[in-house]
Amino acid sequence: MTKFELLAPAGDLEKLKVAVLYGANAVFIGGQKFSLRSRASNFTIDEIKEGCDFAHKHGAKIHVTCNIVMHNLDTDGVLEYLKALENAGVDCIIASSTYILSLVAKYTKMEAHVSTQCSSANPDVAEFYKKIGCKRVVFARELSLDEIKEFKDNTTLDVESFIHGGMCASYSGRCMLSNNMTNRDANRGGCAHSCRWNYDLMHNGNEKMNPDGDYFSMSSKDLCAIRAIPKLMDIGVNSFKIEGRMKSLHYIATVVNAYRRIIDEYETTGMVKDFSIYEDAIAKAENRLTGSGFLFHNPTINEQLYDLNLTCPTKEFIGIVRRYDKETKTAYIEQRNYFLPNTDVEVFSPSGSFVINVGKVYRMDDTEIDAARHPLEELKFHSDIELHPFDLMRLL
Repeated sequence: MTKFELLAPAGDLEKLKVAVLYGANAVFIGGQKFSLRSRASNFTIDEIKEGCDFAHKHGAKIHVTCNIVMHNLDTDGVLEYLKALENAGVDCIIASSTYILSLVAKYTKMEAHVSTQCSSANPDVAEFYKKIGCKRVVFARELSLDEIKEFKDNTTLDVESFIHGGMCASYSGRCMLSNNMTNRDANRGGCAHSCRWNYDLMHNGNEKMNPDGDYFSMSSKDLCAIRAIPKLMDIGVNSFKIEGRMKSLHYIATVVNAYRRIIDEYETTGMVKDFSIYEDAIAKAENRLTGSGFLFHNPTINEQLYDLNLTCPTKEFIGIVRRYDKETKTAYIEQRNYFLPNTDVEVFSPSGSFVINVGKVYRMDDTEIDAARHPLEELKFHSDIELHPFDLMRLL
């Protein structure tokens, strides 16, 4: 088993299962309290228990985020909630509050992990967190590879680095734009992503500087650390984190599997033959332009996303396999997007991908359809190739 943890996001139970099946060693989720994604489908205690049972069965761990910036009204029932998470089988708590971190270390058997919201950028601060019982520090997202190496070389704590997903316009996500512009506090779970809105650039309050029809944003490109993975592994980073608890099931499966494969290739062979294989795979699900963040150099204009017209078309995710009848060679799927019968599609699975032709398509009552128009409808079709639950289908 790999010594490097690949940590994936999940906004609901189905995404948690997909993340594990597609290669994650651990999954981070949000409960219904103290989490920074108030609009995500946050997990109930019963769902967390089911997720833990599934993950542990597959040799993976569950981390729960309790990383809001705590106000007085947020402090009630913290220890009781942590105990409930422990009883559900949770392995680790990710928090930015030293109060929560100390409670986890002192009163539970779960590991306390220091959130990136703490902007940990030097090894001295790691020693402070070690004294209060923490087991891991998540780096600030603003560190270079050289700084990460210096940090790792001078701490005995496990270290975790973000490798993929959204980068914030502020320091490690501690943004006040949303709060000031919409009264939605990003640091308490309500980010409105104000930096990604469409803006006009004005001169003297009335002269529009940007061309008609074009808008500007203040956001950066998403992080993609594919080409930094070998260096991060050589440094000895313990865990690689993918951001995106509000991302789609297709996104999670695609991105997790790409990083799983590159980590495995480098760990097994000591080299990566072709980085573009993994970048091309991720591009099938990534609809924002990506860059390397701070890893190789300080960001330049090339790492910014000023023009929101520069988005990437993704491969259309059309369905997920629910079951397969070997006797009748019938695949049963849940449709996610429009597609036509008699279409060649890519089947994407944890073990690889291949192309099949979807011939005639039927509803559950055996009615043949001329087009799959209704998301979440159960459909079936004949397939000589055996498909498996959680295989994904996308247009070529």
